Amino acid sequence: MTAGSRGDVAPYTGLGHALSRAGHEVTLVTHGCFERLVAGSGVRFHPLPLDPRAELESARGRSLHRSASGLGKLVRVVGLARALAGQLTDDMLAAARDSDLLLLAASTAPLGHTIAEGLSLPSLDVPLQPLAPTREFGPPMLGGGSWGAVGNRAAGHVVRLAIDRVFSAAVPDARARLGLPRTSRSPRERRALHGYSSLVVPRPRDWPPHLEVTGYWWPYDGEAQLPSQLREFLDAGPPPVFVGLGSATVPDPARLSGEVVRALRRAGLRTVIQRGWGGLEAAGDDVLTIDEVPHSVLFPRMAAVIHHCGAGTTAAGLRAGVPAVPVPIQFDEGFWADRLVALGVAPRAVPLRKLTAYALADAVRRATTDPSYGRRARDIADGLRAEDGVAPVLDVVNRLAG
Repeated sequence: MTAGSRGDVAPYTGLGHALSRAGHEVTLVTHGCFERLVAGSGVRFHPLPLDPRAELESARGRSLHRSASGLGKLVRVVGLARALAGQLTDDMLAAARDSDLLLLAASTAPLGHTIAEGLSLPSLDVPLQPLAPTREFGPPMLGGGSWGAVGNRAAGHVVRLAIDRVFSAAVPDARARLGLPRTSRSPRERRALHGYSSLVVPRPRDWPPHLEVTGYWWPYDGEAQLPSQLREFLDAGPPPVFVGLGSATVPDPARLSGEVVRALRRAGLRTVIQRGWGGLEAAGDDVLTIDEVPHSVLFPRMAAVIHHCGAGTTAAGLRAGVPAVPVPIQFDEGFWADRLVALGVAPRAVPLRKLTAYALADAVRRATTDPSYGRRARDIADGLRAEDGVAPVLDVVNRLAG
């Protein structure tokens, strides 16, 4: 069960496919607009209401752009999510009634655990990024960084309280419907298997043993191939640079698209621009605009990837072994951008609010001409290939379902 944007959904298609191949019957419970992601995977689908893209493009969603600080954006997104959370209950409950075990993303965990308790089902947390408080770094949802050991841990608790706030109306309503007491008697500290690599974010030393890091769960792509027009563009010249902001929305996509093209032309590089939810678009002999293409087949053919640093896109770039130029916009993107720079895969971040053609051209020129970034990216990709993020989850699922 997961809710949010494509990056909050795609990794679970790969995890579900692997569990299905191991003999389990798996259903992905998420927004109806993502049903196509499980086509051919052997994973069933149960739709949740709401279209996350429509919500981001609504007046409430666009208001997020008016908050510059991580905390300000968090307050706004909590308000938006809280207004929508109650609409998930009916479908999550209907899907759970046909299940033996619930695997819960962070975006559904508070409500999912309530449903599991009411139906006497086991449940397991499967978040895609570090959420539990730690002294070692600030909460990803606040953009990462550090406020010192005490400040980092305190900020982590603030984020945890904010997540609880999202479900502060939905959970009591669900508990009442299920005949549960108003407060749960279940332990707060539940086992969590995190779907990212400790090569990218080392497991915090102050985390308790029930918080584990498994390795990435790669999206299910089936027999994905590049569209013919894209193949022709790639074959017509040297490897281009990918530019995409994924599910992020931006106030002025035309202006941003123009800055990006000027930057890449200044750097003497060809460009593949992905429209994404932000609506980026440009044309020319050295530019191709595309819609959704699986990163697993596209990124290995790029000279570098310029992206918003969503957790999923960050992982895909590392898997491909190519340099990056982070363009973080909000929330956890600053955290993942910092990781790319610290890992030596990216020369520096160019936050969207500070992006100019000159700044972006300088960063992408460094990423593509200094061989150290490519070497480090390939080293990390080799390490990721050696990991099996599914195996620990399958082991726990086998025991819980048995």
